[in-house]
Amino acid sequence: MNTTTNARIAETQDRPDRGQETPAKAMPAYEQIKRYVIRRISEGDWKPGGLIPSETELVKEFGVARMTVSRALRELTTERVLTRVQGSGTFVAPQRYESTVLEIRNIADEIAARGHRHSARVLTLEPSDDPQALEALGLASGPAFHSCIVHSEEGEPIQYEDRYVNPKVFPDYLEQDFTIETPNHYMVRLAPIQRAEFRIYAQKPDAYVRRHLLMDIGEPCLQLWRRTWVGDDVATSVQLWHPASRFHLAGNV
Repeated sequence: MNTTTNARIAETQDRPDRGQETPAKAMPAYEQIKRYVIRRISEGDWKPGGLIPSETELVKEFGVARMTVSRALRELTTERVLTRVQGSGTFVAPQRYESTVLEIRNIADEIAARGHRHSARVLTLEPSDDPQALEALGLASGPAFHSCIVHSEEGEPIQYEDRYVNPKVFPDYLEQDFTIETPNHYMVRLAPIQRAEFRIYAQKPDAYVRRHLLMDIGEPCLQLWRRTWVGDDVATSVQLWHPASRFHLAGNV
């Protein structure tokens, strides 16, 4: 097992990228270890709450310095993929998406739960080579897929969704009718989310977003940025803008 794992790392570092004229930069060893851990979890080899191999075992398996393994496990702990218990070891964290205040939910389902009607207006659905989007998705080159959609409740806009999608994960994204099915519902239906990261901001939107949300000048917005993974791949990066007067976050922890 050691030989196979070490060979895999060496092959990844030494193999030239034939799609590039110059060799691609090798992925850091700690990042490869993170992806290995995530893959073992996503494939069901390591269960939520289960003990994973010790740092010493991972050092031997990957043939790297202890500090490299420590960094990988520390970052995965910060990202809530793992939990570390002093004197006991490192464990796979329980899945908590369904119980956090930032539960990943479908806006159409939220509206329907209130007994109201959801509608969507698609503003953009096209390929994009936006450099920041490609970086967020972990893509060396484009295009990514880009969509902008206004979601309304009983005809009143409550969310501006600006989303970039990894075509490797969702190759048919641009062919969907998002007035019938939301991007969130489409993606969760095809590929369950493995992990996610969030950021929340109180922002004043630009004129374009403000116009589509029918907001007054100076009216604040709640902006949610979210990036989600399917397996080892970043599947999507999205910014969700909500008029503060028409939206709130709630949940249980």
